[in-house]
Amino acid sequence: MKAIEKERIKEAVRESYGKIARANSLTSQAHKAATCCDTTDTCSGVNQKASCCDPTESSGESMSTIMGYSKKDIKSVSKEINMGLGCGNPVALASLRSGETVVDLGSGGGFDCFLAAKEVGETGKVIGVDMTPDMVSKARRNAEKMGIRNVEFRLGEIENLPAADNTADIIMSNCVINLSPDKRNVFKEAYRILKPGGRLAISDVLAIAELPDEVRNDLALMSACIGGAATIEDTEKLLAEAGFQNIKIKPNDQSRELIKECNPEKSNKATDYVVSAYIEAIKPSS
Repeated sequence: MKAIEKERIKEAVRESYGKIARANSLTSQAHKAATCCDTTDTCSGVNQKASCCDPTESSGESMSTIMGYSKKDIKSVSKEINMGLGCGNPVALASLRSGETVVDLGSGGGFDCFLAAKEVGETGKVIGVDMTPDMVSKARRNAEKMGIRNVEFRLGEIENLPAADNTADIIMSNCVINLSPDKRNVFKEAYRILKPGGRLAISDVLAIAELPDEVRNDLALMSACIGGAATIEDTEKLLAEAGFQNIKIKPNDQSRELIKECNPEKSNKATDYVVSAYIEAIKPSS
């Protein structure tokens, strides 16, 4: 893929999620939430969907339940923080321990980061990385409101992480790597900043069949977590090329329901090609 095409995709994704961050902040007092199905013009009066913008129902909460978060997790943060942007629960997958350093790729408003911060405790640290300025600003405000001190949010791209070598014990990500037009570099960077013996705990959307051109070339579907999905086989290959071992990829039990909820207008087509899945891997100790 040419560099100019990669930048065009990144800008489309950045613009879409910037709209989500701004719209979610504006509607938080009405207990409304944005989800990935709203990336075209979230809750702004254009292309609204009841599942995302209905004030009688918090889609952030309902989506998070499907993703595997507990009621305790959901109630531990405000509705503004939990925007329902994801396709699984990487925090549960990570099995975090006190004192660990966690890096979250595509941290959004900080929901997973705040849950992880509780697990690693005061001696641990969580670093959220997001390429959307509005999301980073939102996450920083959220951290300040919650009084959480062991979390920081950095503006940066997951293909060029703003973190030093051997920084993290674990890298998490929730439905973000599929948005990248350069997944090879994402995994190389993840490998670089992990400590020896460090691990990946990722929830993402993967393709189970080759995506047709009309899906792969649709920027709206790219931002909606479908158009950029790599196949399971390609993902395994890229992880191995980066140096990872003990690679495990397991489709989420609620995959079909998650895909339908995120993309109600294209649910039948989407579930023919993609699944949500958990991805685990380890950087060798030596």
